[in-house]
Amino acid sequence: MTPSQNTTFFLPILGLLVLISACSEENFDPQTQVGANPKLPEPQQYLFPPMHLASIVGWKKEETPAVAPGLKIAAFATGLQHPRAVYSLPNGDVLVVESKSPGTEPIRRPKDLVMGWIESLAAGGSGDAPSNRITLLRDADGDGVPEVKSVFIDHLDSPFGVALVENDLYVANTNAIMRFPYQTGQTEITATPVMLTALPGGPINHHWTKSLVASPDGTKLYVGVGSNSNITENGIQAEENRAAILEVDRASGAWRIFASGLRNPNGLTFEPTTKQLWTVVNERDELGPNLVPDYMTSVKEGGFYGWPYSYYGQHVDPRVMPQRPDLVGKALPPDYALGSHVAPLGLAFYTAEALPEKYRGGAFVGEHGSWNRQKFSGYKVVFVPFEAGHPSGKAEDVVTGFLNKDEHARGRPVGIGVDTKGALLIADDVGNTVWRVTSGS
Repeated sequence: MTPSQNTTFFLPILGLLVLISACSEENFDPQTQVGANPKLPEPQQYLFPPMHLASIVGWKKEETPAVAPGLKIAAFATGLQHPRAVYSLPNGDVLVVESKSPGTEPIRRPKDLVMGWIESLAAGGSGDAPSNRITLLRDADGDGVPEVKSVFIDHLDSPFGVALVENDLYVANTNAIMRFPYQTGQTEITATPVMLTALPGGPINHHWTKSLVASPDGTKLYVGVGSNSNITENGIQAEENRAAILEVDRASGAWRIFASGLRNPNGLTFEPTTKQLWTVVNERDELGPNLVPDYMTSVKEGGFYGWPYSYYGQHVDPRVMPQRPDLVGKALPPDYALGSHVAPLGLAFYTAEALPEKYRGGAFVGEHGSWNRQKFSGYKVVFVPFEAGHPSGKAEDVVTGFLNKDEHARGRPVGIGVDTKGALLIADDVGNTVWRVTSGS
């Protein structure tokens, strides 16, 4: 079936699903699902889940996202190919991870055909332009305009996470953590990498992004491995060592499961006050437009967070068979809900001083945006205030405008970072841009 035939076939179905979804969302306040105690309505089940995806239009010349008062925003780099993550090196250079999906799931049900079409639209089209690489940006004079833009590492395998420890640069490909030698100031690495450890990858590889962070003492690496399905529809055997955060010994490559039951953990980072590991998590779909809230949470060693058997603690998912009451009884509730289907992928704690004081110590979250509810959620960067290492207030919109007035997507935020000058960096994988947020108006 051609793309145009796909569109003709699916539009009536999608139109009906939009009406069903709109009815169930009409009287629900999404702000009741932001914070430590989210409102959880009764689950719904569907033959075809509601699907409503923003059409991709990109950014016109001179267009930028909108920012909160006291901030200003400008493009730091454009013309990229699906930038997913940003990482600041100690000398001020910024690495941008550009990555394409490694593939799609097998089609076993009518819904899989629809989902494949939806996800191809969500990607904005991969085209033939170079990607699966890391680009280096150097802004030596600090004017927000890089003087150097070079291909730093090429020919990677759907990379996502990056971590530098001493002179070792680690890159989390979709199927392995690779180690590259790094010297301060170099603008290109051509040395052959060494594989530190293999990671769960294909052939299905439903959630392919692998977030990466080094422990504060540099001895361990932590990597997020998403589930291979929404809710085990590809079989529980496909979920081995997935929906988990792995702890990897940096010296030997040996690893263990540090925490599990996390459907799609991303944005791994250490909270600066407590030195505790935190993550943002994309929760399950197809239980309704207002279930299940995505979240951010501290990660407890050995903790189980529910997937697939329960959500938000011990709320049982009725679709999963056989049930596991023994595991449900151990499921930990997350620390902070972000709202249903906002799709958080980036997390960065702010410890610099360049932005207004209200942002110091809190967390910025990149919300990639929903596809399966009538009223869009996400498509923005929010800020969650912290006090003594814990969330202390409601999430606030910081960077918006990724959807235009017609609700078409000009961009979608993914990874979040902070450069050495204290500016906030945002990877926009649909707008093919890295945005830079500074103080001002």
